[in-house]
Amino acid sequence: MQDQESVDLDQRWSERSVLITGGLGFIGSTLAIRLVELGARVTVVDSLIPQYGGNLFNLEGHEQALRINLSDIRDRYSLEVLLQDQEVVFNLAGQTSHLDSMRDPETDLAINGTAQLSLLELCRRVNPGVRIVFASTRQLYGRPRYLPVNEDHPVEPVDVNGINKLSAELYHRLYADVYGLSSCVLRLTNTIGPRMRIKDARQTFVGIWVRRLLEKQPIEVWGGDQLRDFNDVDDVVEALLLAAADPALPPGPYNLGSHEKVSLRELAERLIRLNGRGDLRIVPYPAERRKIDIGDYYSCYERFQVATGWQPRRRLDDTLERTLHYYRRHLAAYV
Repeated sequence: MQDQESVDLDQRWSERSVLITGGLGFIGSTLAIRLVELGARVTVVDSLIPQYGGNLFNLEGHEQALRINLSDIRDRYSLEVLLQDQEVVFNLAGQTSHLDSMRDPETDLAINGTAQLSLLELCRRVNPGVRIVFASTRQLYGRPRYLPVNEDHPVEPVDVNGINKLSAELYHRLYADVYGLSSCVLRLTNTIGPRMRIKDARQTFVGIWVRRLLEKQPIEVWGGDQLRDFNDVDDVVEALLLAAADPALPPGPYNLGSHEKVSLRELAERLIRLNGRGDLRIVPYPAERRKIDIGDYYSCYERFQVATGWQPRRRLDDTLERTLHYYRRHLAAYV
C-alpha cells in the first residue's frame, strides 16, 4: 500500500506538464525520473555541451517516458515554444564551474545571467501562469562572516559565477514582484549522489574524488580543514518538488543544507573507508583557486524547513556508499 505522503504526491503531480532546463544534468535528470514516477508529463531541455554535465545516460531506461529536447537555453526561439502550456518550470540549467567563470566570464554571463532574464521575459509573454523554481547557489554569500549561514547573511560573491547567479535570483524576484510571475529561489549547497559529473571538478570536487578512487588513483585534497555540508540529490529533489507544489510559497530565497558538517579531509577519509581502499594526499591550495575559495561553509536551512516541512533525511555515509555503488557499475558512461 502507498502511504499518505505518496498518495498526496501522486495526486499533486499526476498529468501535470513540467519543463526541466538542464534536464540531462545531475539534479535535473534525477528530478525528471522522480516526476515520471509521480505521473507528470515531463519535457527536459539540455544543450549537452560537454563542459556542463548533461549526459544522455542519466535517463537510461526512462527515455520513452518523457520528452527530450536538445537545445540551449540561450536560444530564445526554441525556448519560447517549449515554455508554452507548461504548468511548472524547474530552472536548473547553468554553468556551474567557479573557475571557468573567471576564465570565461562572458559565457558565464550569457548562461547564468542573460539567458535567465530571457526565460523570465518569455514566461511573462507566453505563459504568465507558470510556476518557476530556480536553482541558485550558496556561493553567492562569499566568505562567511558567521556560521551557519542564513539568508540574512551579507551577499558578497567571490567570483563571476556568484555574481551572475545573484543577478538571476534578483531577476526572478523582480518578475514576481512587478509582473506577478510565481517563482521560488532555492540556494543549494554541495549536492552529491548518483549521476553527478565525475569527469572533472567542474560540478563538484566530490565527483573527481570518486573517479580517482575507482581508478585506483590517490584523492588530492586541497587544504583539508575546510568545513562543508552536503545534500543528497534525492533530498534536493524533494525540496524542489515542495517549492514547486505550493504557489503561495513566497519567492525566498531559501537555503538548503544539512545538519552534518565535515572537513574535506574527513570526507575523503570516509570515501576511502567506504570504498575499502584508497589513498589521499593533502596539498596546498592552488593559487588560482585560493583567490576564490570561501573557507568554511555550512547552511542554516530553517526558513525553508518552517515554510515547507522539508529537512534532509539521507545520512552522508549512506549517500557516499550509494554513489560509489552507482559508479562501480556505470563508470564508463561518465568518464
